[in-house]
Amino acid sequence: MVYGILFFMNLPHGDVYMFGAYTCLVVLWIHTPFWIALIVAVCLTALLGILIEKVCYRPLRKARRLAPLLSALGIVLVLENAATIIFGATIQPFPSVFSEGAWIFRGVIINKPAIFIFISSPILMILLQILVYRTKIGLQMRAASQDSRTVQLMGVSLDRVVSVTFAIGSALACFAGVQVAMYYRATFPTMGFPVMLKSFAACVLGGIGNIYGAMLGGLIIGLVEIFTASYISSGLRDGIAFAILVGVLLIRPTGILGGRAEEIV
Repeated sequence: MVYGILFFMNLPHGDVYMFGAYTCLVVLWIHTPFWIALIVAVCLTALLGILIEKVCYRPLRKARRLAPLLSALGIVLVLENAATIIFGATIQPFPSVFSEGAWIFRGVIINKPAIFIFISSPILMILLQILVYRTKIGLQMRAASQDSRTVQLMGVSLDRVVSVTFAIGSALACFAGVQVAMYYRATFPTMGFPVMLKSFAACVLGGIGNIYGAMLGGLIIGLVEIFTASYISSGLRDGIAFAILVGVLLIRPTGILGGRAEEIV
């Protein structure tokens, strides 16, 4: 969504993901129910996304593309080092939010956090599609991604649209960070870096700037990693996934479903 409007990658997305997981962890430390902790974490992470956009991206919106990239890298370093200073470089255990136990279906062990992820992720995808395609702010986001100058001439505040976009993306990143921390029962300062790389690869594979493409790219990369680790070698899971990415881009540079291409007139 960010690339579709501003034409640059939101590199701190992985560290916003990490911030959301740690925020939920801190709220849980004071014996808050999980659902309240999750809501608080999502809200605070959305505010962080808005802050990042206002402070680090908005002043550089009309600058050369290298400037927002360097600013994004600076945000990554600040967030990761801040988490290291506050929580330490070691892994912080994430408390169990569900009762112990698992279901066994045809020899496959399925724990409760996995079921929560399996159910909640499609719901979030559906809600995102409703927001983007069935609401006024979604219409403004899609219009801004097509022609931001004309949108401003029509009386739409581009700053507000961009802030809402960052807030939505950050809230979803928080939810994903909490899901993964809950599944692996662990949080650590660099947990967002590999996620950032995989999410970037998923967006490029599916079609950068295309929401459906990002979903498809993430599903493909996830399945390839799991099957590679199961039937070939766990050490090759990342290599084969990115090899497929390179192969697809050689055949179809815009990604599987096609992505945004900047037009220069």
